[in-house]
Amino acid sequence: MVKAVLLFIVGLILICAGGDRLVDAAVAIAKKLKIPQMVVGATIVSLGTTLPEILVSTTAAFNGSAAIAAGNAFGSIICNTALVAGLTQLIKPTAKVEAAPLKWRSIFFLAVLLGMNVFGFITGAINRPAGVVLLLLFCLYAYLNIKKSSSEGGDEEESEEQDKPLVLQLLILAVCAALLYVGANLLVNNGIYIASALGVPERVIAVTFIALGTSLPELVTSVVSLIKGYGNVGFGNIIGANTLNMLLVIGIPAAVAGIPLETSTTTVDMPLSLLVMAILILPTIIRKKVSRIQGVLLLAIYVTYCVASFM
Repeated sequence: MVKAVLLFIVGLILICAGGDRLVDAAVAIAKKLKIPQMVVGATIVSLGTTLPEILVSTTAAFNGSAAIAAGNAFGSIICNTALVAGLTQLIKPTAKVEAAPLKWRSIFFLAVLLGMNVFGFITGAINRPAGVVLLLLFCLYAYLNIKKSSSEGGDEEESEEQDKPLVLQLLILAVCAALLYVGANLLVNNGIYIASALGVPERVIAVTFIALGTSLPELVTSVVSLIKGYGNVGFGNIIGANTLNMLLVIGIPAAVAGIPLETSTTTVDMPLSLLVMAILILPTIIRKKVSRIQGVLLLAIYVTYCVASFM
């Protein structure tokens, strides 16, 4: 038990340190490349924080367990949006959202997710052709990010971090993403062990430690972004991470082996993913800022979802 507690603390230290430096490196990269913070959050940062889910789902697919990818992906989208975005926007709503980079990414995400909802409900699976389509959509998403980044002007303010070479900043960002991954694993695995030793029911562990664990990198990054005054990095990270969950975390295993969908996935998880993202995105595009009401509503939905799952 003592060893588990020590490793739990080490994991907490790693994700805090990794999240802190990852945000600094991301903002420095945005300024050096003269692109908006949200663009970096929605691309480089989100790729780093979503890497655990991508690795888990890809490994599962090649091991013949592709079915877990859907629960992993949609569970992460719900947690990222309803818990992470809900909590951070309740604490400190993003007062000035970079609307241009948000708008097309939001439309792209909602359109693909709506199509997946309809397809999944009708067929009860994400088959191989659908998986290939998702991977092609990822290629389109990556292309659009590259093409539009030059026209989405960024903050040109100089900073001490910006003086460091771009290659070094990218290296720092990669190392910090690795720290987040290792730290999250230590925190979740040892947290589950401690909870089990204390007699906490498995179901409670599943809807707390495991669900939160896969979204821990996004949570840390978003909170640190708010503390440092870079709300658009955290907001962009949520949008980008959810998009990658949809296109890669599901797309790769579906293209390899196809993914059967449980009834609860098509009737609860997928529609709920669409609902919480609509609540976060649509008012924000219209008002170009986020309100605490959105944060409260998203958190209420997440609590209700966890309670319903528990019961």
